[in-house]
Amino acid sequence: MTTFLQAVAGGLGQGSVYALLALGFVIIYKSMRVVSFAQPAFMLAGALAVSFLAEPLLGIPSPWGFFLALVLGAIGVALLGLGIERTVIRPMVGKPVFVIAIITLGIDIVVRLVANIFIGLDVRPVGDPWGLSSITIGSVQVQERHIVMLVTTVLLVVVLFSFFKYSRLGLAMRAASFNQETALAQGISVGTVFATSWAMAGALAAVAGTFQATGAGIDQNLWIIALKALPAIILGGLDSLGGAVIGGFTVGLVESLVATYQGDFAPWLGQNFSVVSAYVVMLLVLLVRPYGLFGTKEVERV
Repeated sequence: MTTFLQAVAGGLGQGSVYALLALGFVIIYKSMRVVSFAQPAFMLAGALAVSFLAEPLLGIPSPWGFFLALVLGAIGVALLGLGIERTVIRPMVGKPVFVIAIITLGIDIVVRLVANIFIGLDVRPVGDPWGLSSITIGSVQVQERHIVMLVTTVLLVVVLFSFFKYSRLGLAMRAASFNQETALAQGISVGTVFATSWAMAGALAAVAGTFQATGAGIDQNLWIIALKALPAIILGGLDSLGGAVIGGFTVGLVESLVATYQGDFAPWLGQNFSVVSAYVVMLLVLLVRPYGLFGTKEVERV
C-alpha cells in the first residue's frame, strides 16, 4: 500500500504539470478553434525566465524569491503570448485553421531556438528551494515539490474557473467560444478574447515549465514534456476545461503507476513503457469516445 500511495503522490505531482499545459491548449482552442503548438516554447521560455529571476540578485530569501520569480516569469510569458497573438496570429484570423496551426508550429521553433541560446548545453537550475527533498506522511515519502505543484495547480484551477464563471471578461470568453458571430453581435470584442486566451495559455505554460524544471533543472529538451499534454486534452475533450484538468491528472497517475508496477506484472513490455502509456490510454479512449470523456460531440449534417 505504501508503494501504491507513493506512486499516486508522484503521479498527482506530475499530473499537475500536464493539467496546466492542457488548460492552455484548451483555452486557445475554445476561443479560436485552433490547436496552438506554441505551448512547448512558452513552457521553456517561462522556466528560463524564472531561472534568471530567481537568482540571488533578486535579493529575497527563498522560497519567496522563487515564487516572486514565478509570478514575474508567468507575467512575462503572458505578455509574450499577447504580443505574438497581436502581431502574428491576429492578421491570420479568417484564414484556414490548418494554416494558423502551422504558424503556431513556426512560433514554437523560433522561440525555442532563442531560448536555447540562453540555456546553452548545460543544465540550468531553476532556483527552486526544494530540489528532490521529501517529507514522510505516515509511512509514505512524498517529494516536497510535488506537494507544491499540486497545491498551486488546485489554486490556479479554482481561480481560473471562478474567472470564467463570475468575471465579465470570462463570461465574454465563454460566449465567444460558443458562437463568435453571435458574440460580436452582442458587442463582445472577440479580438480581446483571442488576446486574453493567448496570455492565459502563456502564463499557465510558464508555471508548468517551471514546476517541471524543479529538481532536475532546465535543458534544451524540457519542451518535450509539453507533448504529454496532448493525450491529456484528447482524454478530457479538446473543448473541456474540466476535462483538461482531469485528463492531465489521469496521464500523470497512469505514467506513475505503470512505471511502478509494469516491471512486476508485464516485464515483457520492456523498460520505459510508462513513457508511452499515456498514448496507449489515449488510443483506447478514442476508440470508445472519439471526442474525449468530456468533449462536445459534433454532429455534421450532409
